[in-house]
Amino acid sequence: MSATALHRASYFEYRPYPFVTPPELSGGAPRHDVAIVGAGPVGLAVALDLAVRGVRSVVVTDGDTESPGSRAACISRRSMEILQQIGCIDAFEAVALPWTSGTSFFRGRPIYRLEMPHSRDERYFPMANLQQNLLERIMLQRAAATGLVEMRWRSRVTGLRQDGTGVVLQVQTPAGGYDLQAAYAVAADGARSTMRKLLDLGLSGTSYSGRYLIADIHMQSRSPTERRAWFDSEANRGSTVLMHRQPHDIWRVDYQLRDGDDSDAEMQEPRLRRRIQEVLDMAGETAPWELDWVSLYSAHCLCLESYLHDRVVFVGDAAHLVPIFGVRGLNSGLADANNLGWKLAAVLDGSAPATLLQSYSAERRAATLDIFQEAGKSTRFMTPPTRGYRLLRRAALSLSLSEGWAGALANPRQSTAFTYAESPLNVWPEGEADFRAGPAAGSPLCSVRLDEGFLHDRLGTRALLLYFAGDGDEREMLADLTAVADAKTADLLVVDGEGAAGLADPDGRIAAAYDAAPGTLYLVRPDWHVAGRTRRRPDRASIAAAMDRIRGTHA
Repeated sequence: MSATALHRASYFEYRPYPFVTPPELSGGAPRHDVAIVGAGPVGLAVALDLAVRGVRSVVVTDGDTESPGSRAACISRRSMEILQQIGCIDAFEAVALPWTSGTSFFRGRPIYRLEMPHSRDERYFPMANLQQNLLERIMLQRAAATGLVEMRWRSRVTGLRQDGTGVVLQVQTPAGGYDLQAAYAVAADGARSTMRKLLDLGLSGTSYSGRYLIADIHMQSRSPTERRAWFDSEANRGSTVLMHRQPHDIWRVDYQLRDGDDSDAEMQEPRLRRRIQEVLDMAGETAPWELDWVSLYSAHCLCLESYLHDRVVFVGDAAHLVPIFGVRGLNSGLADANNLGWKLAAVLDGSAPATLLQSYSAERRAATLDIFQEAGKSTRFMTPPTRGYRLLRRAALSLSLSEGWAGALANPRQSTAFTYAESPLNVWPEGEADFRAGPAAGSPLCSVRLDEGFLHDRLGTRALLLYFAGDGDEREMLADLTAVADAKTADLLVVDGEGAAGLADPDGRIAAAYDAAPGTLYLVRPDWHVAGRTRRRPDRASIAAAMDRIRGTHA
């Protein structure tokens, strides 16, 4: 966004960030570790994930301020864990609005109640709402505090070339053009990715015809923080309406345009205000309101065939476009950053081969295809693409008025963490048969409340050996684990009843959550996903080999 056309918000002051002449325009030719194209939350998450691992990056963007409006406003539990890893969670929790439930209505009557699981053991709520502009401000402030992220505003990428040693980006600025050299480039430049175009890459998949008008309004209301969805309401016959509360008395109103509606006409302010007022009347909202921001959205299930192209890695909307339903867009992009950051850092410091990045593409594209399957169901229900789907939805909604099971078809299938069950980095597959519960290989670690804080508060940025000690003689096993952790620069966390060797678990709650008997060992990746688990007490060589596998250095 240009500084001359700053978006005005009732709750947020957009400030233009200054253009600073880079050293390349003064005769210098520095070679950067990583150049990140795009300063949205996904690009910033990559920069911050690299920063916590000591890797410097330069972020290039043609804008000079935060994104306008709420945009991606619903942040999942797993994304909050990622924000914790990159040092943004305290500022996020100070503002965000958590929620666990939602209600769907058909012709004004409730037909489905969404209740997302949440227990006292969870470090974070299932969802929390925060406008994207506020999240970007938090991330930019954190980036400045690290001293490892260089922001280059008003800098537009116009060309790209690469070879086996690095990438050169051609960048245009108010002071002229220059070549930016980096070992790797991360394309985080969104749905209309310039980086994609420069490499002549296309997205494949399905686009849906349904269109949604999305508006932020400023309104004081006592309605709860939950997801509300109306099907075939008096405010939007034959279509749907969604509402979410956001911080600073901002309400997100989404309503589906009908087939005959003209998009340009619907975006005109008099028409907008009339339609929004009809929605608020239907929802029982009587407070005065102000229009803050508006946009138009269409649903897509599109992605690249590969997210890795030599020295250019694609993340977020530059790699894949997923439907808005179930709030998977930004959340999947943050998962991309979380998966890529530690791998790219390991490649750059020489502890892993460049081939490790292939696992990023394999794992995250598998996650995208899983989203297509789940979100596609929600999309076809929310915006039926054909007459047949419209008839099916109408029948299901009509049945929901008398049959409880039919209302479950309105389940939005909220975003959940993906399990890398087929990852080439997983270890000890033979050990899975010994477990009946707990996080399996590929899953993120589960949260457990401790006497002080949560288990996640004990995690770091390196790979982790999580060992459950018994009451017997553990000296040999602990010596092996300590030696491997030291040799492979990993962390070791030992759980036992009294805490003599590490973390106390007197009532066995951690062991129960992890289905751990004495001698159980979990190997955890730096992104807090389980690489493997076993109860079979592997020897030192086997543990070291497993550590090598998650770095891609195994034979």
